Amino acid sequence: MASILNSLSKISKKDIVLSVRDIKKTFVEGNQPLNVLRGGGFDLYRGEIVALVGQSGSGKSTLLQCVGLLEKPTAGEIYIDGTPIHRITSEMQTILRRNKLGFVYQRHNLLSDFTALENVEMPMLANGIEPNVARARAIKLLRSANVYHRMSHYPNEMSGGEQQRTALARALANNPEILLADEPTGNLDPANATMVFDLLLDLVRKNKMSMLFVTHDMNLAKKSDRIITIKNRIIK
Repeated sequence: MASILNSLSKISKKDIVLSVRDIKKTFVEGNQPLNVLRGGGFDLYRGEIVALVGQSGSGKSTLLQCVGLLEKPTAGEIYIDGTPIHRITSEMQTILRRNKLGFVYQRHNLLSDFTALENVEMPMLANGIEPNVARARAIKLLRSANVYHRMSHYPNEMSGGEQQRTALARALANNPEILLADEPTGNLDPANATMVFDLLLDLVRKNKMSMLFVTHDMNLAKKSDRIITIKNRIIK
């Protein structure tokens, strides 16, 4: 395990945490190919926050799924911290995903039968962290996300904003280097959306992480360090 993690830490360019090169993704519906991504690429630098924008159906979420190692691209290359994803085993991809990546989705995706505290603990317990250490860090993260007072509550006992702030805490559980966020405030009203997104930016910057986030809201996109556009299914 240690040797695998060490190999994942070797990077080719010290300031680049994510590289995408000529990525393509084709799905087959019936007998017809559907080219969701048709090429292009970008680099994400350490500590950088980048917005990914484009029309609905342009392939933004598919790109995030590929970068997050949840979908396999049809062609092209992805490097995470210098590791060529296309050259490593599925086991190494799983270890990399657990240790390098955090995810925030439009829906909070909290487990309904578990409290806020337990939801945040789970990724750490799955990663082999000692229970007492996981609990202490989960409490700290809930406090930083301003939902410490809700740690014993179940998701259906919390507001939409509280649920999403708990999801932010969970995404940071394993101290990822890269946070991937797909419309992280899409289900919230404007006031809550602004509050949650500003909290997200603050947590990312305080933890010195990089973030790639999908949004339709140009007001949110403009808060990023840089904007990447997908046009005609090609990353510009």
